[in-house]
Amino acid sequence: MAEEALITKDMVINDVIKKYPKTITVFSNFKVDSCCGGGFSIEKTAWMGGVDVDALLKALNKAASEENT
Repeated sequence: MAEEALITKDMVINDVIKKYPKTITVFSNFKVDSCCGGGFSIEKTAWMGGVDVDALLKALNKAASEENT
């Protein structure tokens, strides 16, 4: 049975960073605008930057789950 994702594509970037501070590194590594684009959903901001949303979500959820341990 798969784990439920902590972070989903419809979540707002700023909210994710507040809840899981380690994710800011992931956004930076994927070159996703977490400053000016931080008020938008992960999906919208990643799409605007040409980023693979699935790969980004996988990395974000990995960072978030490590933060919770």
